Amino acid sequence: MKNLLTGLARQFVVGLIVLGGLTLVVGVAYPAAVWAVSRINSDGAEGSQIKDATGCVVGSELLGVDQHAAPGQPDKYLHARFAGGIDDPTAAGDPASSGASNLGPNNTDLVAIIDKRRAAVAEREGVRPDQVPADAVTRSGSSLDPGISPAYADLQAPRIARTTGLPIERVRQIISDNTDDRQLGFLGGPTVNVARVNVALGLTGPGCR
Repeated sequence: MKNLLTGLARQFVVGLIVLGGLTLVVGVAYPAAVWAVSRINSDGAEGSQIKDATGCVVGSELLGVDQHAAPGQPDKYLHARFAGGIDDPTAAGDPASSGASNLGPNNTDLVAIIDKRRAAVAEREGVRPDQVPADAVTRSGSSLDPGISPAYADLQAPRIARTTGLPIERVRQIISDNTDDRQLGFLGGPTVNVARVNVALGLTGPGCR
C-alpha cells in the first residue's frame, strides 16, 4: 500500500512539473515570442496598403478586389479573378464574399459557372474562348487572391491599351513591373498584382481628398 501511494505521489509530482513546464512554454514563452516578433517594424501592420498618386488608400496588395467599370464607362483596368458563385458567376471580387464554393470538379454547377466565365472573358477581351487562361475562369479558395497569371494579364493588355490610349508596350511594362516571382523562388508560379497594376494605370481612391 505504501509503495502504491509513493508511486501515485511521484506521478502526481511529475504531472505537475510537466503541466508547469508546458504552461510556461505554451502559455507564456510562445505568446511572448509572437508578440515580440510582431513588434518588429510594427508600422508595417498597414504596410500592404496601396495608395494612389495623391496619397489616398486604394486597397491592399494582399486582397484581390476586382474593378468593374461603371455602365457606359470604358473598361480600362486589369481584372482579378471572379468571386461569384452559382447565382452570379462573374461577380466582382469583394472581401465580404470570401469563401470557397465547395463544388467538386465533376459538379455540373461548377462546369456551368466555368463556361459562363469563359464566355464572359472571351467577349470582354475579344478573343476565342479557348484562349482564356484557367485562372480567369476559376476562383481561389478564399476568392481574395490578389494576383493573376501573367497569361491572364497579357490577355487583357490590348483592351487596356485601347481604352486608356497607352501604347501596348507601356501597358505590358506596367504589368511586368508589378509581377511577383514564385514564392521562395520555387513555389507556385509568377503572379501579377492586380491592385498595383491598376494604381499604375490611374486608379484612385473614391471620395478621398
